[in-house]
Amino acid sequence: MFFTHDTEVTLTATAALVNTAGGDGELLPDLAALEAFYATYQWTGRPPRTDADLRAVRDLRPRLRRLWEADEDEVVTIVNALLREENALPRLVRHDDWPYHLHATPDDAPLASRMAVEAAMALVDVVRAGELGRLRICAFPDCGNVLVDLSKNRSRRFCEAGCGNRAAVSAYRARKAARRRT
Repeated sequence: MFFTHDTEVTLTATAALVNTAGGDGELLPDLAALEAFYATYQWTGRPPRTDADLRAVRDLRPRLRRLWEADEDEVVTIVNALLREENALPRLVRHDDWPYHLHATPDDAPLASRMAVEAAMALVDVVRAGELGRLRICAFPDCGNVLVDLSKNRSRRFCEAGCGNRAAVSAYRARKAARRRT
């Protein structure tokens, strides 16, 4: 584990959130989809209730995606802006089966605010550890999804949308075709 458990969970959830606006179309088309996303990634606090919650989460995604594309100084600027805009006030909490960890927004804050601050807090750890290189764009041509490389040897190149399998199949077919030609 390179980061604390809550940081890794948040980075993974943030990447998944960014990828809901991916090339495969809108993956948060309605409030029900956002509610399912909320449950899947076990966000705490007030669940999404309105179309305004949905719009706010969708509007947050481009700002979070920029964290994968920016250099360190711009990442720091984005993180500081997110924390400032949401009036983040870190506190230690323990809930469910989790040990003490940081929350920085009230539990009744809007979901988009909690997502923004949790992503920013996780990026604080990434920047401080000098590990921005672990935030990547999928290497499969025309994919564009983001990923977090939590592997020991920093070797993860593909997102979780099956791109690694597609790359392996393409490479296999290319080798097979090359053998047939020779």
